[in-house]
Amino acid sequence: MPLLTLTNIGVSLEKTKCRKGDYMAKKVVLNCEKCGSRNYTFPTKGDSTVRLELKKFCSHCNEHTVHKQTL
Repeated sequence: MPLLTLTNIGVSLEKTKCRKGDYMAKKVVLNCEKCGSRNYTFPTKGDSTVRLELKKFCSHCNEHTVHKQTL
């Protein structure tokens, strides 16, 4: 499966209503495949069935590794 970029997944800010009438985007958490630390969050579509996979820098491993979306 090829790595997805933000342009490929079409990031949109699907909004959910907050307590005081403000709107907040839904977010997904990405964790490192090598060490398992959760380093990044991204806004995403609410009904996306494809799990996000990006190559990002991990400050714990001190290198670029594949980060996958957690459930």
